[in-house]
Amino acid sequence: MAATATGGGYRMSTHVAMVMNAQGAAPESEQRPIPVPGAGQVLVKVNASSVNYHDMVNLAGLIWGEWPRVPMTDGAGEVVAIGPDVTDFSVGDRVMGAFHPDWQEGPPTPQLKAELPGDSGDGWLQQYRVAPAAGLVATPLHLTDIEAATLPCAGVTAWNAVLEAEIGPGDVVLTQGTGGVSLFAVQFARALGADVILTSSSDDKLRIGSQLGATHLINYRTVPDWENEVKRITGGRGADLVVDLGGPETLAQSVRASRMGGTVAVIGVLTGFDVAPISVAEVMLNNIRIIGITVGSVLSFVELCELITTAAIKPHISHIFDWTDVTEAVRVLQAGEHVGKIALRIT
Repeated sequence: MAATATGGGYRMSTHVAMVMNAQGAAPESEQRPIPVPGAGQVLVKVNASSVNYHDMVNLAGLIWGEWPRVPMTDGAGEVVAIGPDVTDFSVGDRVMGAFHPDWQEGPPTPQLKAELPGDSGDGWLQQYRVAPAAGLVATPLHLTDIEAATLPCAGVTAWNAVLEAEIGPGDVVLTQGTGGVSLFAVQFARALGADVILTSSSDDKLRIGSQLGATHLINYRTVPDWENEVKRITGGRGADLVVDLGGPETLAQSVRASRMGGTVAVIGVLTGFDVAPISVAEVMLNNIRIIGITVGSVLSFVELCELITTAAIKPHISHIFDWTDVTEAVRVLQAGEHVGKIALRIT
C-alpha cells in the first residue's frame, strides 16, 4: 500500500523496502511504515536506483555496517513531504541523493565521508526514503528518474577525475573500459573540449564509446601494450589524465601512458586489491600525480548537473531491471555484460 499526498498534508501508510537481514544475505522485501521527515529532512518517493561496483561489494556482505539495512547508494525520485526548516525543496521537486550527503564541499575528511546510504544506514532500494535536504541535488530537467539515478556514484566520480586534472580544450583523457564511470568520463571530457582515448576488450563496446564521443579506440586484447599506443596517438607526449579503473594490473601502464606532469586518477579495483607494482622513479622523474577518487562532494554534484544540463548529456544505460531483480542486475555487472550503467526501476 502506498502513501498519497492530500492537499497540504500527507497520509501515512506502509511501503516496501528490500532489506539485507544479515551479512551477505540477498535482499528480501519487507513492509515498513513510511517515515515522517524531521527538521531539515524530506521524504522522497523513490522511483529509480542504479547498480555500482560498490553495491556489488556491499551486497556480498563485504562492507561494514549494521544489519539489517536497505542497500544501494544511488536513488532518484520526487519529494512528497518536507520537514521543518527545509527551504531548498518543495513537494513535487525531482531530486537525486548524494553518495556522501554530509560532504558538502571542500576536501574530504573521515567525518564527512562517514555517512553513506546503504552502508552506514538504509539506502535507496525502497519505495520511500527520508533524506537530509542538504544531501539532495535537483534532477536536471531533461533526464528521467532512471537516467538521474545513474549519476550519484559513477557520474560524480568521473566528474571529479576530470576536475582534478583541470581538463579543458586540447587536453587528452584516457579512460579504461566501457562501464559507467568510464563512459561518463568520455562524455564529460568531450563536453569540455578534450580528446578521449578509450580502451576495451570488445570492439562492439568500443563502437558505443565512439558514439558517445571517444576520439581514439584501443582494444587491449589485440594491443596489450596499450600505453605505447597512447604515446603514439599523442605524438609521444602521453595523456593529460588517465582514469584508471583496473587497479593493480593496469596502474603501471597508466603511469607510463601519462604525460610529464599528468594525472592518474585511481578510481577502480576491478583487477583486485593487491599491491600495484609501479615504477616510483618514473612517477618522480615525470612529475606524475596519482590521486585516489571516491566520488565527491554535494557541491561537485551540483556543478556536474550544470554541465549535464548545458551539454544536454544523457547517461548510457544498457540494462533496466525491476528493483526486485537486483540479484540479476548484480550478476550482469559482475559478468561484464553491461555497457555504461545498469538501472533499477522502483515501483
